[in-house]
Amino acid sequence: MKKHIRAFRVLLITFITILNFCNSQSQDKFASIITNKSTKLNSPLLTPEVLWSFGRVSDVSVSPDGRDVLYGIRNFNIQMNKGQTDYYILSIDGGSPKRLTESSDAKFSAKWRPDGLKIGFISTRSGSPQIWEINPDGSGINQVTNITDGINDFLYSPDGKKMLYLKDIKIDKTTQDIFPDLPKANVRIINDLMYRHWDEWEDGLYSHIFITAYSDGKSAEGYDIMTGEAYDVPLKPFGGIEQIAWSPDSKTIAYTCKKQYGKTYALSTNSEIYLYNSDTKLTSNLTEGMMGFDTAPSFSPDGKWIAWTSMERDGYESDKTRLFIYNFETKEKRYCTKDIEQNAEGLSWTEDSKSVYFISGIRAVEEIFRYEIISNRIIRVTDGIHNYLSVIPVKDRLIATRQSMSKPTEIYSVNSSTGESTEISFINKSILEQLKFGEVKKRIVKTTDEKDMLAWVIYPPDFDPNKKYPALLFCEGGPQSTVSQFWSYRWNFQMMAANGYVIIAPNRRGLPSFGMEWLEQISGDYGGQNMKDYLSAIDDIAKEPYINKDKLGAVGASYGGFSVFWLAGNHEKRFKAFIAHDGMFNLESQYLETEEMWFANWDLGGPYWDKGNEIAQKSFSTSPHKYIDKWDTPILVIHGEKDYRIVYTQAMQAFNAAILRGVPAQMMLFPEENHWVLTPQNGIAWQRTFFNWLDKWLK
Repeated sequence: MKKHIRAFRVLLITFITILNFCNSQSQDKFASIITNKSTKLNSPLLTPEVLWSFGRVSDVSVSPDGRDVLYGIRNFNIQMNKGQTDYYILSIDGGSPKRLTESSDAKFSAKWRPDGLKIGFISTRSGSPQIWEINPDGSGINQVTNITDGINDFLYSPDGKKMLYLKDIKIDKTTQDIFPDLPKANVRIINDLMYRHWDEWEDGLYSHIFITAYSDGKSAEGYDIMTGEAYDVPLKPFGGIEQIAWSPDSKTIAYTCKKQYGKTYALSTNSEIYLYNSDTKLTSNLTEGMMGFDTAPSFSPDGKWIAWTSMERDGYESDKTRLFIYNFETKEKRYCTKDIEQNAEGLSWTEDSKSVYFISGIRAVEEIFRYEIISNRIIRVTDGIHNYLSVIPVKDRLIATRQSMSKPTEIYSVNSSTGESTEISFINKSILEQLKFGEVKKRIVKTTDEKDMLAWVIYPPDFDPNKKYPALLFCEGGPQSTVSQFWSYRWNFQMMAANGYVIIAPNRRGLPSFGMEWLEQISGDYGGQNMKDYLSAIDDIAKEPYINKDKLGAVGASYGGFSVFWLAGNHEKRFKAFIAHDGMFNLESQYLETEEMWFANWDLGGPYWDKGNEIAQKSFSTSPHKYIDKWDTPILVIHGEKDYRIVYTQAMQAFNAAILRGVPAQMMLFPEENHWVLTPQNGIAWQRTFFNWLDKWLK
């Protein structure tokens, strides 16, 4: 299902925790696990092993003087089944990067100190996650904090005299607290919702903000600004440090929080932006009365404004993400993106406090836009076949990250006036130069209700229109997630194309970047028009002379997995193979198994027992399990056992039903994976099984 922080949509990085190395500051204690610095390929075709050889970019920021770019690269050792992040500095004009770290300790959340003389990051080299600093030339590594049990993230105050950090605090009682004479009892006592979320059970711990003094590379235990509050900052499961901000005068902290409990929490998306004054120790609610998700506060450099993103309706996690700004002097609260039907995310102020840059999807690509405060207008800066993921204004240019279906994320310098871009990082250049990718083309498909639907078609390398190819229909998850120019390390279109398949990936009903009417049509209509859109897409591509219409498959995850299950009972023998990952099979059991009830209530219309609710009754009547009598096509079912959004029993039901029906089926369960597959060897096993299944039935 849809993630709330879309900046995390195509990249969820896992961090290693290195234990049993205590009180050591010697870098040679943590020898690098990445020994193969350059990858020499045996073939120009993309393979699972090559896919895991790409370096993955993180933590991009610009130095306070605007001269250098700091960034992390995460590489993986397939044999050790581990990853390693290291940090680099690159001139804003490009050139050769300077490597700052080369060690296997877990490192994350790097950022410049406000004076630019140090770079802070979190490392586990002392045994728990603590703040460390290093000089911009890679020398002088120093441990800054020694916080009991470690920390989750941090921010320097703008004046450099304080820091805030995130730390888990125990508030709720455990079984051992209730029954201290039963120290070995292994049981959960549950009294309310949400007792588990995404991939973890509630454990009585809550992430809180702490403030501490900072001076000369040293800091001590801070004080909790949320003492006794059983709430998390940032929001789980995907919120990060972008949900917290210091004011320029270092006196106020803005933070995102949903201060609700149990059933109310499970039913509502109403988060707020709170302002904590470190002088008065008082907290106020900036967004009181705004009922949807309010997140990502960002102060203007002059301190006069604060910007944030906001959704209007409570319970609707896929509502339009709006840009709001508030003037502290005039008390004006302005809805800046009222005139466009697009989301605004990844906010970043210009140095003069006159404009806010943001990322927005428009017709299946993610572009950079600028909102100008004085003129109250929005300007589109970039235009192309790509996805921009982040943007940082630096004088007359922008430092941005970008990806596409044919290229993993790299760092670019973008002309803020013309939108012209120049790559400066070239992290994966040596691998990309050895690979041969297929062409990606737009295709307009006419739907059953005479709408124009944009689809992407990805062709195999060295495509020959005189040959016949098997084709795959890609079913997107979300359901409200755009089939944009994303680069995925699992659902990788170039990987599918390299295996000899033509892929059609339609932006069916229910996807953003095509207006609110197109987006919202899917709510309460899961088995309806969007399924017709899928069939229109595969029928359209199957007419091409280079497609073998007798060798068609459908694949997808999450809502895409639901789509595959639904199509399996409603495809009129179009397809010869299916693959469903983490899909909803039985909507009635799914309704009572999932954790974020707001999602099920909004998209399905309500509970299945509400017989007078026409929308809910329609939704549950189209559940895939009701069409199992029509299943007759081989299906591979995949699921992660730590997926608490869509529980793995959904996969078991689908697989068992297929076997009992006599339908060829295979099930792949990952005991340690959640809604994704995040570790190298599991990822490669996923890819091999995926293509073995398709090749068996479509070749």
